Amino acid sequence: MPNAECARADEALVRAFDLLGKRWVGVVLATLSGGPAGFRALARAIPRISDSMLSDRLADLGDAGLVRRSVNEGPPVSVAYELTDAGSALLPALEQVGRWAATHLQASG
Repeated sequence: MPNAECARADEALVRAFDLLGKRWVGVVLATLSGGPAGFRALARAIPRISDSMLSDRLADLGDAGLVRRSVNEGPPVSVAYELTDAGSALLPALEQVGRWAATHLQASG
């Protein structure tokens, strides 16, 4: 007989997945693990992400304090994105998720 009581959802986990559950968030974070990158470099490194989606996700991650946007006035003017300490702190969890997916999720063709 199934348990009639479920564990109550953890509020911190709910907050985390409100952000991390958005499409591309984890991929953008993992892509920035190699260091600062410009918008075009990120767009090339993440297949199938549109420019508008990448822009939205970078804004979301910036608002959450996980990614920092810096502008080099140049010339030429350039913009780079990099992980903050809080963003870097997520990398071990993302690596674990990647290993889990490699083992348990079938690759889509």
